[in-house]
Amino acid sequence: MRTFSPITIFLSILVGLCSVLALFFGQDILEFATTNSIISQIIPTNNNTNTSTMATTTNTTTKLLPRLIRQVFLAVEQSEGAGARVRRSVGTAKLRNFSPFLMLDHFSVSPGAGFPDHPHRGQETITYLLQGGIEHEDFAGNRGVLGPGDLQFMTAGRGIVHAEMPVQNRDGSANVGLQLWVDLPERLKDCEPRYRDLKAGEVPEVVVDGGKVKVKVISGQSHGVDSVTDLAYTPVWLLDVEVKPGGKIVQPLPEGWNAFAYTLEGEVLLGQAGAQRTVGEFHNVVFESDGQAVYAAVDEGAEKSARFVLVAGTPLDQKVVQYGPFVLTSQDGVRQAFMDYQTHSNGFERADGWESEIGKKMMH
Repeated sequence: MRTFSPITIFLSILVGLCSVLALFFGQDILEFATTNSIISQIIPTNNNTNTSTMATTTNTTTKLLPRLIRQVFLAVEQSEGAGARVRRSVGTAKLRNFSPFLMLDHFSVSPGAGFPDHPHRGQETITYLLQGGIEHEDFAGNRGVLGPGDLQFMTAGRGIVHAEMPVQNRDGSANVGLQLWVDLPERLKDCEPRYRDLKAGEVPEVVVDGGKVKVKVISGQSHGVDSVTDLAYTPVWLLDVEVKPGGKIVQPLPEGWNAFAYTLEGEVLLGQAGAQRTVGEFHNVVFESDGQAVYAAVDEGAEKSARFVLVAGTPLDQKVVQYGPFVLTSQDGVRQAFMDYQTHSNGFERADGWESEIGKKMMH
């Protein structure tokens, strides 16, 4: 007489029950309740085959807390240097010493104009050329040319004297770019000057939102793409963002850092949907320090793309005393900088009798 185990009896009854239910609820129940499927759920297998469990997941994106807008203002064009025109959006009464940022100039320099020999101490400058070319030369013999998309990170440190002059374009057009001044931590204000050049082809790019958004990652990170490192002493993120009509981007930023955007072209919608603000070209948008990301988009019906630079930096807990190109942490420090420059000492020794070759072109 053949005997059956309790499990076998139970499974037989369960399969029979499912067959009856299938008469009322359709074939799906019967297909689900096959012997093999039931056994695999009740009796664990001991083979070495890897099995995967099918799970239903909800496609949700964790929303980052948006950076709210504190202030928006137009950068008014003004004269600077020798015949140059600039739109200054950091370093005016509207936005001064937004640590670590000291100045941002959107410059336009035509042939015959420029920035002849001048000193610096206590800060870093980041020059980003958008159009044309700029020559640079300093009293240490460093010399070069920036072309469209090229950058130069210059650390003035204890002292440097240099000149920045426009290239003569064949069509007579102006040379256009951005120059950002960044404060140095007090402990590094007496460091030796240095340069970090970055050619346009070396700047990583990331494309998101189905090709509607392109980000040049000059410094920092965007959507998993990192920039070239060791460009500046003071931690700064600098992203060049282009958004086509209908495009949108959520760009995370380090929490607690000061951040702003400067608009170069078109109209961009900043903020989350429902609380967006339309900002036109040549405006500075200052964000609150709270929040995790900047939300940006361009209306589907916009006539052209929008382009802006997004800048963020770690605030420096120190006093800023600035007089022209000298940026220190005390009045005594500024007076000492003037004395050192006039007496060609303490970092300015090589300025004694030096004149740049590119600066001489302006005199002839």
